Amino acid sequence: MKRFLREEGGRRGRPVHRIAPGPATSAKSFAEIIGAGEDRHTPTFTTYDGTELAHRLRGKGEPLVCLAGGPMRDAAYLGDLGGLAAHRTLVPLDARGAGASAEPADPGTYRCDRQLGDVEALRAHLGPDRIDLLGHSAGGDLATLYTAARPERIRSLVPVTSAARALGVTTTGEEWDAAAEVFADRPRYPEARAALDATGPDTPLSRMYGITAPFSYGRWDDAARERAAATDRQTRWEAAGAYHGEGAYDPAATRRALAALTAPVLVLAGEHDPGPTPARAAEAAALFPSAELAVQPGAGHYPWADDPGAFVRTVAAFLARSGGRPNP
Repeated sequence: MKRFLREEGGRRGRPVHRIAPGPATSAKSFAEIIGAGEDRHTPTFTTYDGTELAHRLRGKGEPLVCLAGGPMRDAAYLGDLGGLAAHRTLVPLDARGAGASAEPADPGTYRCDRQLGDVEALRAHLGPDRIDLLGHSAGGDLATLYTAARPERIRSLVPVTSAARALGVTTTGEEWDAAAEVFADRPRYPEARAALDATGPDTPLSRMYGITAPFSYGRWDDAARERAAATDRQTRWEAAGAYHGEGAYDPAATRRALAALTAPVLVLAGEHDPGPTPARAAEAAALFPSAELAVQPGAGHYPWADDPGAFVRTVAAFLARSGGRPNP
């Protein structure tokens, strides 16, 4: 468990609500694209080191750039984020080497901090001066680093069940195990717990994801099992191990940079997520100058899958009331 937390990085006074440089596209042309409301991959764009990256467009309305977790998982798993595409045009980025994006020439650029330029290249490609940015799980680390490096480009930030390594907030193996006990009375638990207890330092990362999946969802139904089964084929495993590599994070520097952030932040946690737990999410929220913490009842690490309605209401309401307060 401790090895998995090291590699995966997520399992591991603020209001609390219970409940991402390349060739630029003009604002007008982007408005025409999102007005179509289509769900598709768009033509690739070129990021800072010449790597061709891909993104999708899904929904209608103002863009919401979405950074996938995994790490290094095809952004297709985000789907329409439980119906959030009815309120915003979702712009999920396929990380370099994942999904429809090309492999970089330098594998060292799989490291989280080396992907900051990819988010900026996507922003320039789309056109807006400022973006609303959502990051799920390990994608929340990239979103946080980008916000710290480019605060003037952020209109609002939404880390969803974010690992928060970029902030120096981590979940211990003991905390993860204790939080997973909430599922002790569920039919899934005996078999899942036995498989987890049989793991060791040599258990492959891909295998660990499969073993921990039953603890990652509030509802372990057929849909959740189907999503979990897709993880192996959707993830670039050799890149996943490099994402949180040595040197990726400088939490003290990131915290200092975020101290002057004026853009609104919503930190969303799942009540039953073993990593990050709601307590760790609250710790992360407290490190932003003006952040709200929302804890979605009954949800695990994928809150839009556990209760789409609750997730969409919370995020859509935040985006609507944030009003895009810019950084000076």
